[in-house]
Formats: sequence, C-alpha cells, structure tokens
Amino acid sequence: QVQLVESGGGSVQAGGSLRLSCVAFGYMYSANCMGWFRQAPGKEREGVASIYTGGGSTYYADSVKGRFTISQDNAKNTVYLQMNTLKPEDTAMYYCAADPGLYGGSCPEVTEFGYWGQGTQVTVSS
Repeated sequence: QVQLVESGGGSVQAGGSLRLSCVAFGYMYSANCMGWFRQAPGKEREGVASIYTGGGSTYYADSVKGRFTISQDNAKNTVYLQMNTLKPEDTAMYYCAADPGLYGGSCPEVTEFGYWGQGTQVTVSS
C-alpha cells in the first residue's frame, strides 16, 4: 500500500512552466514505478510520463516529449514533473501514480498503475 500526495498545479499562460511534485508514503516497494497521467473533461485518461525508480528509465507520451521532464529524488520519495512550454491542450487534472512494476524491472502503462493520488489541476490559458 502506498499513498501519494501531489502539489504544484495551477493556472498559467501558454508558454509558461509549472512543476508538479508527488510524495509517496507507505510501502515503497509498491512504488518501483511512478508517473503521471492526466484527464481532461470529456476525454480519456492519458499517460503523460513515468519513471522506473530503481533504474531511472523513463517514458513520455509523444504529446509532451521535449517539453516535460520527469525526475526523482529517492531520498525524499518524491517524483517531479517539470512542464515547460505549456499549451492550452495540456489543461487537465494531473494524477500522480505508482505501481510495484512488472517482473524483470519494467513498468506497465502509466494509466494502469495500481495507486494514484487525488490529482492537481493544471490550467493553461491561451
């Protein structure tokens, strides 16, 4: 069992930046994989980025490659999502997610992670 607490959402103009943070509490072997997915009203959940905390390998959705960066601070059990050059289409509720991971040390699709937080809203205006 792991609990996740997100912070850092807000409202920015297009082209701006935000950094989301996610602190994990609990049984940390349940958080070998951590990541972010987002969901906008009327749209399906979309995986944004993930990281395998044991080895640092990362995944990014094509829509955010080159603009978003996921990073970790294992000493603080924290994962960050640095979001630059934000676009109005990035507007969504962003959820931190965690998962024990797959056998062999890889991560499932971030939208299938087993644990997620309450979410933090990101709004980008044009």
